[in-house]
Amino acid sequence: MKRGSTLFLRLAVILMGLPVLAVSIYGVYYLANNPANPDYAHILYSIVIGMFLSVIPYFIALFQALKLLNYIDRNEAFSNLSVKALQKIKYCAISISIIYIFVLPFVYVVAQLDDAPGLIIVGMAPIFGAMVIAVFAAVLQRLLQEAIRIKTENDLTV
Repeated sequence: MKRGSTLFLRLAVILMGLPVLAVSIYGVYYLANNPANPDYAHILYSIVIGMFLSVIPYFIALFQALKLLNYIDRNEAFSNLSVKALQKIKYCAISISIIYIFVLPFVYVVAQLDDAPGLIIVGMAPIFGAMVIAVFAAVLQRLLQEAIRIKTENDLTV
Protein backbone atom coordinates (compact mmCIF):
# COMPACT_ATOMS: atom_id res chain seq x y z
CA MET A 1 0.00 0.00 0.00
CA LYS A 2 1.26 3.47 -0.79
CA ARG A 3 2.40 5.63 2.10
CA GLY A 4 0.19 8.52 1.02
CA SER A 5 -3.02 6.57 1.53
CA THR A 6 -2.83 7.08 5.29
CA LEU A 7 -1.38 10.58 5.14
CA PHE A 8 -4.74 12.20 5.91
CA LEU A 9 -5.23 9.98 8.95
CA ARG A 10 -1.71 10.78 10.20
CA LEU A 11 -2.46 14.47 9.81
CA ALA A 12 -5.73 14.02 11.73
CA VAL A 13 -3.93 12.24 14.58
CA ILE A 14 -1.34 15.01 14.77
CA LEU A 15 -4.03 17.68 14.68
CA MET A 16 -5.79 15.88 17.53
CA GLY A 17 -2.64 16.03 19.61
CA LEU A 18 -1.60 19.64 19.05
CA PRO A 19 -4.54 21.36 20.81
CA VAL A 20 -4.28 18.98 23.77
CA LEU A 21 -0.57 19.69 24.01
CA ALA A 22 -1.19 23.45 23.88
CA VAL A 23 -3.92 23.30 26.53
CA SER A 24 -1.88 21.05 28.78
CA ILE A 25 1.15 23.34 28.58
CA TYR A 26 -0.47 26.75 28.69
CA GLY A 27 -4.16 26.49 29.47
CA VAL A 28 -4.11 24.20 32.48
CA TYR A 29 -1.13 26.06 33.93
CA TYR A 30 -3.00 29.34 33.54
CA LEU A 31 -6.15 27.85 35.06
CA ALA A 32 -4.25 26.55 38.08
CA ASN A 33 -2.60 29.92 38.73
CA ASN A 34 -5.70 32.06 38.06
CA PRO A 35 -8.78 30.29 39.42
CA ALA A 36 -12.10 31.90 38.56
CA ASN A 37 -13.18 31.79 42.21
CA PRO A 38 -10.33 31.65 44.74
CA ASP A 39 -12.72 30.40 47.46
CA TYR A 40 -12.65 26.87 46.08
CA ALA A 41 -9.35 26.85 44.24
CA HIS A 42 -8.27 23.83 46.31
CA ILE A 43 -10.99 21.78 44.59
CA LEU A 44 -9.91 23.09 41.21
CA TYR A 45 -6.38 21.78 41.76
CA SER A 46 -7.70 18.22 42.02
CA ILE A 47 -9.45 18.64 38.69
CA VAL A 48 -6.31 20.10 37.10
CA ILE A 49 -4.22 17.16 38.35
CA GLY A 50 -6.75 14.77 36.82
CA MET A 51 -6.57 16.64 33.54
CA PHE A 52 -2.78 16.45 33.55
CA LEU A 53 -2.87 12.72 34.33
CA SER A 54 -5.30 12.04 31.49
CA VAL A 55 -2.93 13.62 28.97
CA ILE A 56 -0.42 10.79 29.41
CA PRO A 57 -2.66 7.91 28.22
CA TYR A 58 -4.09 10.20 25.54
CA PHE A 59 -0.70 10.70 23.92
CA ILE A 60 0.16 7.02 24.33
CA ALA A 61 -3.04 6.18 22.43
CA LEU A 62 -2.21 8.70 19.70
CA PHE A 63 1.27 7.18 19.37
CA GLN A 64 -0.28 3.71 19.07
CA ALA A 65 -2.62 5.04 16.38
CA LEU A 66 0.39 6.31 14.44
CA LYS A 67 2.06 2.92 14.84
CA LEU A 68 -1.10 1.26 13.56
CA LEU A 69 -1.03 3.51 10.50
CA ASN A 70 2.62 2.52 9.95
CA TYR A 71 1.61 -1.15 10.02
CA ILE A 72 -1.07 -0.44 7.45
CA ASP A 73 1.48 1.30 5.20
CA ARG A 74 3.84 -1.68 5.44
CA ASN A 75 1.06 -4.17 4.64
CA GLU A 76 1.23 -5.56 8.16
CA ALA A 77 -2.30 -4.56 9.10
CA PHE A 78 -3.32 -8.17 9.71
CA SER A 79 -0.64 -8.97 12.25
CA ASN A 80 -0.35 -9.39 15.98
CA LEU A 81 1.40 -6.02 16.14
CA SER A 82 -1.83 -4.34 15.06
CA VAL A 83 -3.79 -6.30 17.63
CA LYS A 84 -1.38 -5.18 20.36
CA ALA A 85 -1.64 -1.55 19.24
CA LEU A 86 -5.44 -1.73 19.41
CA GLN A 87 -5.20 -3.36 22.82
CA LYS A 88 -3.01 -0.52 24.11
CA ILE A 89 -5.46 2.04 22.68
CA LYS A 90 -8.27 0.24 24.50
CA TYR A 91 -6.37 0.27 27.81
CA CYS A 92 -5.50 3.95 27.39
CA ALA A 93 -9.16 4.82 26.79
CA ILE A 94 -10.20 2.82 29.85
CA SER A 95 -7.56 4.55 31.97
CA ILE A 96 -8.76 7.98 30.79
CA SER A 97 -12.30 7.02 31.82
CA ILE A 98 -11.09 5.86 35.23
CA ILE A 99 -9.16 9.09 35.78
CA TYR A 100 -12.22 11.18 34.97
CA ILE A 101 -14.41 8.99 37.17
CA PHE A 102 -12.13 9.94 40.08
CA VAL A 103 -12.27 13.62 39.04
CA LEU A 104 -16.07 13.66 38.76
CA PRO A 105 -16.77 14.10 42.52
CA PHE A 106 -14.65 17.27 42.51
CA VAL A 107 -16.59 18.51 39.49
CA TYR A 108 -19.78 17.78 41.43
CA VAL A 109 -18.57 19.89 44.37
CA VAL A 110 -17.70 22.77 42.05
CA ALA A 111 -21.11 22.45 40.37
CA GLN A 112 -22.84 22.57 43.76
CA LEU A 113 -20.87 25.62 44.88
CA ASP A 114 -21.42 27.43 41.59
CA ASP A 115 -25.02 26.24 41.21
CA ALA A 116 -24.21 24.92 37.73
CA PRO A 117 -25.81 21.48 37.28
CA GLY A 118 -24.79 21.36 33.61
CA LEU A 119 -21.19 21.10 34.72
CA ILE A 120 -21.83 17.49 35.77
CA ILE A 121 -22.77 16.56 32.21
CA VAL A 122 -19.66 18.32 30.90
CA GLY A 123 -17.63 16.33 33.44
CA MET A 124 -19.21 13.09 32.27
CA ALA A 125 -18.53 13.70 28.57
CA PRO A 126 -14.87 12.57 28.64
CA ILE A 127 -15.87 9.41 30.52
CA PHE A 128 -18.41 8.37 27.92
CA GLY A 129 -16.24 9.49 25.00
CA ALA A 130 -13.30 7.44 26.21
CA MET A 131 -15.52 4.42 26.86
CA VAL A 132 -16.90 4.60 23.31
CA ILE A 133 -13.33 4.59 22.01
CA ALA A 134 -12.46 1.66 24.30
CA VAL A 135 -15.43 -0.38 23.07
CA PHE A 136 -14.67 0.48 19.44
CA ALA A 137 -11.01 -0.54 19.88
CA ALA A 138 -12.10 -3.78 21.58
CA VAL A 139 -14.45 -4.63 18.71
CA LEU A 140 -11.76 -3.86 16.12
CA GLN A 141 -9.25 -5.91 18.10
CA ARG A 142 -11.62 -8.87 18.18
CA LEU A 143 -12.39 -8.59 14.45
CA LEU A 144 -8.70 -8.32 13.62
CA GLN A 145 -7.89 -11.40 15.72
CA GLU A 146 -10.62 -13.32 13.90
CA ALA A 147 -9.34 -12.14 10.51
CA ILE A 148 -5.79 -13.19 11.43
CA ARG A 149 -7.08 -16.60 12.52
CA ILE A 150 -8.96 -17.08 9.24
CA LYS A 151 -5.93 -15.89 7.27
CA THR A 152 -3.63 -18.39 8.97
CA GLU A 153 -6.14 -21.19 8.37
CA ASN A 154 -6.30 -20.28 4.68
CA ASP A 155 -2.51 -20.10 4.45
CA LEU A 156 -2.24 -23.62 5.85
CA THR A 157 -4.84 -24.97 3.43
CA VAL A 158 -3.35 -26.38 0.26
